[in-house]
Amino acid sequence: MTDAPQPSSAPALRPRSRLAYHHRRGTGPTIIFLPGYASDMQGTKALALEAWAMAAGRAFLRFDYGGCGQSEGEFETQTFIGWRDDVLAMIDDVAEGPVVLVGSSLGGWLMLHAAIARADRVVGLVGIAPAPDFTDWGFTLDEKMAILSHGRIERANRYGPAPTVYTRGFFASGEAHRLMFGEIAIDVPVRLIQGQKDPDVPWARTCRLAELLRSADVQTWLVKDGDHRLSREADLALAIRAVEEVIERS
Repeated sequence: MTDAPQPSSAPALRPRSRLAYHHRRGTGPTIIFLPGYASDMQGTKALALEAWAMAAGRAFLRFDYGGCGQSEGEFETQTFIGWRDDVLAMIDDVAEGPVVLVGSSLGGWLMLHAAIARADRVVGLVGIAPAPDFTDWGFTLDEKMAILSHGRIERANRYGPAPTVYTRGFFASGEAHRLMFGEIAIDVPVRLIQGQKDPDVPWARTCRLAELLRSADVQTWLVKDGDHRLSREADLALAIRAVEEVIERS
């Protein structure tokens, strides 16, 4: 009989910043939740998945990227590849054994890069409104020019009172690490959940992502009335089901 999973909350040492995380040990693979842009580990999906994992006795890890939530660093100095390295730090320094990555929005882009970089560790992926390459398609030409000319832009935030900031450093890093131009060399089970009323990620892009993934075990689940957050009770149940499926098939 194993001990009950115990939470841990401590900084992971990195050259660029110290990352805050919450790790519950349990049966593997370890499920790692990757938040969206400017989000943190206290979101509805992260906490719901953690509650399910705790009840099921499964290992679970949630964390904040550098400059977000409780982690050290200035948000406006962060880059896409820096956050990719934060994900790799969680895999390398905190998680034990194989991992399943659950990426929300930007986290869905980061999980793809992490799965390629740690193919020996990542055994399954779940994308929730994944947004790979959004620096390419998620901005108007005027916005792109403003970012390059002025170094940053602010957008009204649908999900909170403070505007969302995008910087030239993040934008340039994202553009240099686009993936959706050919086959994506990932061979693990993948489940993609996408709302068809998502104002931020067009559902057709998620279908295209499924086409580009090399794995034969890829499914796209469309939620006809689903928005970008996909945080309703039924949406959360779908995310849990997706995690269960990729674990079973990994």
